[in-house]
Amino acid sequence: MATADRVQAASWWPTKGTPARDQYVGPDACAQCHRAKVNSAKNTAMAHASMVAADSEVLRSHDRLEARIGPYQYEIVRAPEGIVYSVSDGAKSVSAPLAWAFGTGEVGQTYVYQQDGKWYESHLSYYTNLQGLDFSPGHPRTVASSLGSALGRLFEIGEPRLCFGCHSTASTTRNQFDPSHLVPGVTCEACHGPGAQHVAKMSMGVASKSIFNPATLKPVDSVEFCGACHRTAWDVALAGSKGIFNVRFQPYRLETSRCWGHGDARLACIACHDPHQPLVRDLASYEKPCLACHSTTAAAKPTPDHPGAICRVSNKDCISCHMPKLEIPGMHAKFTDHRIRVVHQDETLTESGSPDLPFSPAMWNAPAAYLEPSAAR
Repeated sequence: MATADRVQAASWWPTKGTPARDQYVGPDACAQCHRAKVNSAKNTAMAHASMVAADSEVLRSHDRLEARIGPYQYEIVRAPEGIVYSVSDGAKSVSAPLAWAFGTGEVGQTYVYQQDGKWYESHLSYYTNLQGLDFSPGHPRTVASSLGSALGRLFEIGEPRLCFGCHSTASTTRNQFDPSHLVPGVTCEACHGPGAQHVAKMSMGVASKSIFNPATLKPVDSVEFCGACHRTAWDVALAGSKGIFNVRFQPYRLETSRCWGHGDARLACIACHDPHQPLVRDLASYEKPCLACHSTTAAAKPTPDHPGAICRVSNKDCISCHMPKLEIPGMHAKFTDHRIRVVHQDETLTESGSPDLPFSPAMWNAPAAYLEPSAAR
């Protein structure tokens, strides 16, 4: 199912936005019973998916960021009135105080600001490997046609709700987008749903099932649950996007793996990643899920528990061979391709088996849930 369908059909799904604001209690309330998970989750990238611009460690560690593109001089500076983002053509300049920063800064960080009550995305983003500014993902890598358009891109109707929906918690309540009362970052209730009723019952010693547990989902549903923000196969297919830019959409790439079939718990996102823990960097730690399907010895024969083919090369370093890191143009970083496969030396590392079609910037900027419901399909 497409994410838009999931959001409409499920009682709870990421970015749903129907509960009232007072149904959310925040992670501190969850910590009363789940302190270890809440404390470790605070160190995850999801917990730092968004922040007030003034709280950005990237912007705190850089008093001034500058870039020149064609006739335009860009600056992000710390000023008494906040973090000010500006662009000048030498004669005139336009500026805006940055409101929010999206991204941890591990790869990069993009900024959001308001003008005349409308939301904009900064034309330039910060990239860690550059230690500086370059075009934001999806923005045309060309000189802007005017000073006004050089500053940033106006969000389409409904787009702010969906961007904030994947980068924060409770930014939309009662189906009304209200970032003034959101919880920065993806916290407990972004995945488990609002917890006020659950906390109230538990505090009275009453067993409660009023909180959502994604761990109970079937494999396909589990991967598409994460895909609500990281993009599912249906989301990508409906958008008609192809090419190496899709490597960033891990659920989609996983679902197009040959071994995905009709879904397998050993291939679900949570088989390798604990959302309550920071991302594990040791590639060897990911071998166990691989070997749960692929036998460890060449003499072993396929069984119902280990139906996968035996690797002819090794029974270790699975990830480095079968899930290569690919550099996405303009992103100044490499991303792990979750399309599990035998990678051939002469493979065109764009979209295995598909032509490298032009990429649509509109698709890049639109969150998965922005796709129209597919009820008419």
